[in-house]
Amino acid sequence: MAIHKQSWFKYLKNLIIGVGAALVMMGALGKINSEPWGGTMITVGLVTEAFLFLILGLIPPEKDYYWEKLYPGLSDYHANLNPLSDEPVDKLAGSVRQLDGEKVETQLDGMLEELRGMKKSLGSLKALQEVDFSQTAQQVKTMNNFYTKLNEAMSELTETVDDTKQYKAHMGSLNKNLSSLNAVYGNMLTAMRPA
Repeated sequence: MAIHKQSWFKYLKNLIIGVGAALVMMGALGKINSEPWGGTMITVGLVTEAFLFLILGLIPPEKDYYWEKLYPGLSDYHANLNPLSDEPVDKLAGSVRQLDGEKVETQLDGMLEELRGMKKSLGSLKALQEVDFSQTAQQVKTMNNFYTKLNEAMSELTETVDDTKQYKAHMGSLNKNLSSLNAVYGNMLTAMRPA
């Protein structure tokens, strides 16, 4: 068995990681507080951590097995696990194969249900694909033309309102001038009448 797989090595590795991290933190605290030992402590901690990172980089990662998924209750120390059978190993292998066959059949049924659901979803997507969107572009162009014409009509209406205001102002001015002229004309007629 490789040394990195032994439990004492794993414990020692975790212990050194913890001590190195503690030294770095204490050194950082010493540096922040300007203690004379802070620089030495943080240097020792960082060298320890660098050494650990070197070791961790050289050690291959461990393969993770999730046996508790295959054997529920395995991770519980007080679980009451019974053997599958008291029969001889030859018969036991057959029953394990039968158990595995039942599990496989159950999983296959679940997979078939998922595939049926996917088939329905794909059928919906195919129906959406077959929808004719060729007229949509023309409809969008028509709507765009409509909005353009509407904007032009609104701007012409605004100009017409401005023209109407100017016309009203001119008419008011003309009305005043006519009133003045009528008054002058009335005075002239009064002056020209024989007394």
